[in-house]
Amino acid sequence: MAENEGRHYDLIVVGSGSGATIVDNALYQGMQVAWVDKGPLGGTCLNVGCIPSKILIFPADRVMQIREAEKLGVDAEITGIDFEAIMARMRRMVSQSRNHIREGLHRAPNLDFYEVEGHFLAPEERDRDGHLLEVGGEVISARNVVVASGARPLIPPIQGLDEVPYLTNENVLDLRERPESLTIIGGGYISVEYAHFFSAMGTRVTIMQRNDRLVPDEEPEISELLEKKLSERMDVYSHTEAVEVAQVQDGIRVVGRDRQNDQRREVVTAEVMVAAGRRSNADLLRVENAGIATDERGYIKVNEYLETDVENVWALGDATGRHMFKHVANREASIVWHNFAHDHKVAMDYGAVPHAVFSHPQIASVGMTEAEAAAEHDLLVGEARYLDVAKGQAMMETDGFAKAIVQRGSSQSHGAGKILGFHIIGPHAPILIQEVVNAMADEAPPGAVGRGMHIHPALPEVVVSALYNLREPE
Repeated sequence: MAENEGRHYDLIVVGSGSGATIVDNALYQGMQVAWVDKGPLGGTCLNVGCIPSKILIFPADRVMQIREAEKLGVDAEITGIDFEAIMARMRRMVSQSRNHIREGLHRAPNLDFYEVEGHFLAPEERDRDGHLLEVGGEVISARNVVVASGARPLIPPIQGLDEVPYLTNENVLDLRERPESLTIIGGGYISVEYAHFFSAMGTRVTIMQRNDRLVPDEEPEISELLEKKLSERMDVYSHTEAVEVAQVQDGIRVVGRDRQNDQRREVVTAEVMVAAGRRSNADLLRVENAGIATDERGYIKVNEYLETDVENVWALGDATGRHMFKHVANREASIVWHNFAHDHKVAMDYGAVPHAVFSHPQIASVGMTEAEAAAEHDLLVGEARYLDVAKGQAMMETDGFAKAIVQRGSSQSHGAGKILGFHIIGPHAPILIQEVVNAMADEAPPGAVGRGMHIHPALPEVVVSALYNLREPE
């Protein structure tokens, strides 16, 4: 053992986000547990991810409803937006949740919480009792380790970026005053959500996206509609790579290069936000010291049981880079606990993973895109516009639509097999997608979604309509 060795535990859990599920179950079983996380307590989702961003986006949605009310014959105006109060409310709610978790730590028996950045020790320093981690100068050990260490913003190598102050999804939450202008580098989920928020607050927003389209993992027609709608409120430069950032007299100059025609684009902005992707925290944990393999991007490799290639070490959540959403990490945590606690292993199923983008318009998807499905299956595709159902007509929702991707079935199944993917853009998309998720998880045919009686008029009818409107893909 190392000279400064501390306690030996039954289990070490790294990460206080979805790793909490593992900790709770282990403590319930009477195990001695070490929990390691440098903070903030509660992980990415609670502190700098889905929770604070959605607290901010909710009032932004209300702003857009008021601005768009004229089409319904409602003459409304916004007389003021208290940006400082909106930000303070968000920070207060996050702080209350974090404090609640901390209070629970003090009451938990058999638990030691190490609020420091830990790292694995080299294999030769590991003894027969298990794996060694150094935490704040102390060495602790356990036969079993679960890594749920999360991810952090990926900062691209842009000339001059390290010489100017810039925002990420983390420190943007510290803002007290609304910036007059904001340029966001990147065009993924985080980018378009914060673009929606700040634009609704009254900030002049520019998006600079190196990819050919926004949210490139979505269906092309969804990306196209999103860019069209956001462009009505802000400047969107797709296929434009940010190549230089510099402090100037009037703010921060961001220079982009159009990757299609090499045209130079220049924007002077009060604030710059980098939302160019995520990177695993596995490197901070020095997982290579324990022999834990990572891929070329630095994410921890796991098998279908969420086991690493090192015995008795599991990994889950953003640290592995698979579907980086909180609800996925929670499901992975339940799988890890089962496989830790039982002889019979259960594989993690990613076949029906839903996700949502809380932009304006909202987006929700589950399963394969049409291009992904076409590479493996003979397909039928169904589409329905919000205007195709009475509720959508009442809302005057002229743009939103739903798209179904279905495996071609036999004549006995009336031509349709299981649902492979479903995609929605429009109001309440994150709610509507749940109509499909359970059917996909059960590998049910499309007709199963419409078998239950649906309220008329109501928006879920657009989901049923898309599944009943199947045709040959173009």
